[in-house]
Amino acid sequence: MENLAIAAPAVFGVPVEFILFGLMLLAIAVFHRHVLPIAAVGLAVILAYEGLVTRFPTGTGVGALGEHFAHEGTTLINLLLLLVGFEVLSNQFEQSNVPDHLPRYLPDGWTGGLVLLAMVFVMSMFLDNIAGAVLGAVIARHVYKGRVGIGFIAAIVAAANAGGAGSVIGDTTTTLMWLHGVSPLTVLPAYAAAIPAFLIFATAGSWVQHAYQPILAHNPAGHPLHWRRIGIVAFILFAAVATNIWANATGVGESAPWLGMAIWAAILVTSPICQPDWSITRPALKGAMFLVMLVTAASLMPVDSLPVPSWESVAALGALSAVFDNIPLTMLALSQGGYDWGLLAYAVGFGGSMMWFGSSAGVAVTVVYPEARSAWRWLREAWYIPIAYVVGFAAQMLLIGWIPENRG
Repeated sequence: MENLAIAAPAVFGVPVEFILFGLMLLAIAVFHRHVLPIAAVGLAVILAYEGLVTRFPTGTGVGALGEHFAHEGTTLINLLLLLVGFEVLSNQFEQSNVPDHLPRYLPDGWTGGLVLLAMVFVMSMFLDNIAGAVLGAVIARHVYKGRVGIGFIAAIVAAANAGGAGSVIGDTTTTLMWLHGVSPLTVLPAYAAAIPAFLIFATAGSWVQHAYQPILAHNPAGHPLHWRRIGIVAFILFAAVATNIWANATGVGESAPWLGMAIWAAILVTSPICQPDWSITRPALKGAMFLVMLVTAASLMPVDSLPVPSWESVAALGALSAVFDNIPLTMLALSQGGYDWGLLAYAVGFGGSMMWFGSSAGVAVTVVYPEARSAWRWLREAWYIPIAYVVGFAAQMLLIGWIPENRG
């Protein structure tokens, strides 16, 4: 217990680890074409600093570091498997030629983009939000003939995060709440915020995208539907949903990366029927490794306590989620108790949409659209997402209010 009493070095009251993490994020934002080496160097510096100067979140020494990685390992491995696996899934989806035929069924004009974002929102209620975002990104690339603005890319990420906010199988943070005894009905009110937020950013994003590149209705010659690949996509998605429900219902969700393993089992079982393009796994792996290092660095931050639970502190946590991994924030909130879990689920789930590296869905989509790895362009072209966050938060407070957990 002695090392807990050691005061961590700070600059103007800010622990040095946070400054190092902030510099890492700043370098990623400025040099977004070199995110992998920046993340690797940043993580190495933080590890070295905590190992030589302060302490790891679990204590001092190599043993404490091993304990920390043992605790975070399932999440990190699952994330790695999911990011690469969903890229393979999206490749099968593209080769099925379904995206080529969608323009015939989406409405003309800006409402076509609105319907596409609504599809992502609904998919993410039942799938992990990474899957909803990646599939939405693939569809958008086809219906807009490859000309997708960063504002609409951000809207796809926001739709995935908003859709998963009120579902315990739609987002890692809500799944963690469920595993720690929070009722699915307690998380459900997050949609009182997510739906108004969706109406704001989806409408604005669809208008902006339509002005940049409208949906082109076409009937592609020589692109018939490949029903075997459609069946493979359906099978992989079914495996993901079924495993997600089983792992959470039985309480074994944190014991192993079940979701990632199930998706890869389904991919490997079906690959002899129709081979995906395995070459896409290399860039997908690079993007996945970047996110894993970013999440690892965030998990090392010395966040020993959170403010007293209140709607103001939850609003701040949502804004913090744009640059800080929301998984450790959620775990700390669960340990502290006394939160309105529906409001927290919306805040930390949707808040990450304000920056491309603020959520796993955002990082996954930048594998499809590498040009979106620019913090400045994301902030400038997706200006309506912070507005939507505030509107959604205010709507939930007005409609439901602050209803904290009662542990008495």
